[in-house]
Amino acid sequence: MTRRPPGAHPPDPNAESTAPLPAPELTEAECRRCGTYIAGLDGRYACGVCGWVNDHSEGHRRLPRADEDPDRPRAGRRRPRQLPGPPPQPGPGV
Repeated sequence: MTRRPPGAHPPDPNAESTAPLPAPELTEAECRRCGTYIAGLDGRYACGVCGWVNDHSEGHRRLPRADEDPDRPRAGRRRPRQLPGPPPQPGPGV
């Protein structure tokens, strides 16, 4: 048995692969709440009729990590500042 050097972290048994993920698969099912026919990606669904959403853990594949997102901003760049919305409208009794 080989000893780890002092200060070394043990290997993470839950570490996931860094290989690129395959393209998501379009899946279809019935909403568990209202029965509407819905489509989702990799077994993750959200019903636009009643608002039901299944848990992310029910999907067929793991979700990508943030560093695997091709749309993630590069390091050192911040999101653009959002412009303020329209001013609130006065109520009917004002």
